[in-house]
Amino acid sequence: MKAMILRSFGGPEAFELCEVPKPVPQAGQVLVRVHATSVNPLDYQVRRGDYAELVPLPTITGHDISGVVEDVGPGVTSFSIGDEVWYTPQIFDGPGSYAEYHVAAESIVGKKPAALSHLEAASLTLVGGTAWEALVVRAALRVGESILIHGGAGGVGHVAIQLAKAVGARVFTTVREANVEFVRSLGADVVIDYEKEGYVDAILRETGGRGVDVVFDTIGGNTLSLSPDALAQLGRVVTIVDIAQPQNLVQAWGKNASYHFVFTRQNRGKLDELSALVARGQLRPHVGAVYSLSDIPLAHARLESPNNGMRGKIAIAVGPSADLANVS
Repeated sequence: MKAMILRSFGGPEAFELCEVPKPVPQAGQVLVRVHATSVNPLDYQVRRGDYAELVPLPTITGHDISGVVEDVGPGVTSFSIGDEVWYTPQIFDGPGSYAEYHVAAESIVGKKPAALSHLEAASLTLVGGTAWEALVVRAALRVGESILIHGGAGGVGHVAIQLAKAVGARVFTTVREANVEFVRSLGADVVIDYEKEGYVDAILRETGGRGVDVVFDTIGGNTLSLSPDALAQLGRVVTIVDIAQPQNLVQAWGKNASYHFVFTRQNRGKLDELSALVARGQLRPHVGAVYSLSDIPLAHARLESPNNGMRGKIAIAVGPSADLANVS
């Protein structure tokens, strides 16, 4: 099978497209023909060596899969050959998704939503699971509450807006001017152009000085330090960013705030919850660009660029059913 191999840590040029043996499913595993995957910040962080101690080389990285079951190992009861499935491979535990085939434990695999193409499904597994873990599990966002979602046009952010609206929350989000109408189309109630106005001032103005119940940080910078200024009493801050941030949190103490640091965990339950929202028309990933398996280095370079102009996700067409007609 063809696979994109990472032989050394570095820039996008560190990848090499190679022929490698097709994996064989063991007990409790399914063999999936990968039809599509996608590119996440986690992927380029792995590629450049941010987690070098956890990633033995050479390796196949990648963290989203939508495809079709081609074979099952002994003891598998949830899936049959021909089933369309989606999932996030176990992070830092075995090969990833940048290949034509992948083997996974059936416990982390879900049935692909029928309403989504493989490219769309592969653009939702990791970011959808991350947003679910952050908003529903950790922040326990409730009907009638308010939430500030930083980076609402991004991969995680655009899913988080839809998820928060499905919960019944009032959604504030920060974007640049070019993405204002895009996030409004997703359901954002109050859109803050961060290049024109500080979000703390905007939040306090729009909430009459109360602040929001939840802040969801997808961007880093000084958000952990500034978030308490925009937070209501007993508010919650959830971050998925793994970079160092200045943390003068005296204001958080005064707000009785709680902080949650999220690194998403793989399980079928979250995928099934996301599938239900997709079926009800409350959630749909936005595919902003599509590349081929051989062009993964170009996809990495684009996503990693500070001014990439991306909305939503970059999808990767791998298998025969993925549509490459709209390659960017």
